[in-house]
Amino acid sequence: MSSVASAHALAGRGAAKAAARRRKRESDLESGQRRPGWVTYAILAAVVLISAYPLYFAFLLASSTAPEISRNPIPSLIPQGHLADNIARVFASVPFWPAIWNSVIVAVTVSFTTVLFSTLAGYSFAKLRFRGKKGLLAFVIGTMAIPPQLGIVPLFIVMVQLGQAGKLPAVIIPGMVSAFGVFWMTQYLTEALPFELIEAARVDGCNMLRTFWHVALPAARPAAAMLALFTFIASWTQFFWPYVILGPANPTLPVALQLLQSSYFKDMSLIMAGVVLATAPLVALFIVAGKQLVSGIMAGAVKG
Repeated sequence: MSSVASAHALAGRGAAKAAARRRKRESDLESGQRRPGWVTYAILAAVVLISAYPLYFAFLLASSTAPEISRNPIPSLIPQGHLADNIARVFASVPFWPAIWNSVIVAVTVSFTTVLFSTLAGYSFAKLRFRGKKGLLAFVIGTMAIPPQLGIVPLFIVMVQLGQAGKLPAVIIPGMVSAFGVFWMTQYLTEALPFELIEAARVDGCNMLRTFWHVALPAARPAAAMLALFTFIASWTQFFWPYVILGPANPTLPVALQLLQSSYFKDMSLIMAGVVLATAPLVALFIVAGKQLVSGIMAGAVKG
């Protein structure tokens, strides 16, 4: 009799635990906090491996030599010991440090101005009232459909007439604001910045610029951080326009790496060593600013 009673007691405790687990799963589903399963983690791991393999493949080629690459175009997964020698050859073959300094100047300046002007324009389109606002915003967004290559010839003529050919301002000035940045900041500030905060700042005596600086800019910080990061990457890797207007005399880093290729023979170990050197700062930037990037992307999906 006691065994039957204990069995019923155990069954009751098991049913209670199962019910508690079921209620927890239902509450997690309702709150959107359900923990991902192993299938999700497996898919994410596969995506990470597929995305990281091209960079690792470049690292493998950079640690090899040209004769080894010609014998084995697909190297083994174990790096060889020639990476330091190939990096030294890159430093000896191209003006690497002036090129990377030029890239830093261009990327930092373009990122700062793009964030500043795009936030100003986004605040104006999102919260100010003026005639023709919708049409002007539609025109700005429409310019995103125009290929940048169509403006290379007139832009080159303008920069030559201004005496900026071969100088860094010729690369910085055309990228000081972007249509995507204006659109991104407009969409974000429309949802993230209530009119009540603007009215409160005006009641406190703030003019338009002070309201932007003390109210709109702090509210736009997550989206601005994401825009700055993507703009920095785009400026760092830009090749076509700097190659046209700067040339090999005063190159940015992508233009300098192009000089590693000769007309008759391409030393892939040397070229890939340059690629690894150019990519390493971006990888470090993603490691440092990855959390801010995710928060900026999620902040762009705010609900009204």
